[in-house]
Amino acid sequence: MGRTVQCLKLKKEAEGLDYPPYPGEMGTRIWQSISKEAWQEWLNVQTRLVNENRLNLADTRARKYLKEQMEKHLFEDIDVEAQGFVPPSA
Repeated sequence: MGRTVQCLKLKKEAEGLDYPPYPGEMGTRIWQSISKEAWQEWLNVQTRLVNENRLNLADTRARKYLKEQMEKHLFEDIDVEAQGFVPPSA
């Protein structure tokens, strides 16, 4: 296991990311306080947001929207989910 972080999202100590997953200050913040597990969880949510909302990532507005959702999900403990997304039943 690599380095561990006190994960803000999962509220426990967990394996940290190998490198900042996002550019700039935000990437550093994620690297310092978000675990691999929580980051993977976010990537799954992000994929659903992109697909459900048919976001074009070449559009700066779409990228800004995703960044805002990422901040809410990772740091503000707000449950962001694609509108109309129905999780598969177990």
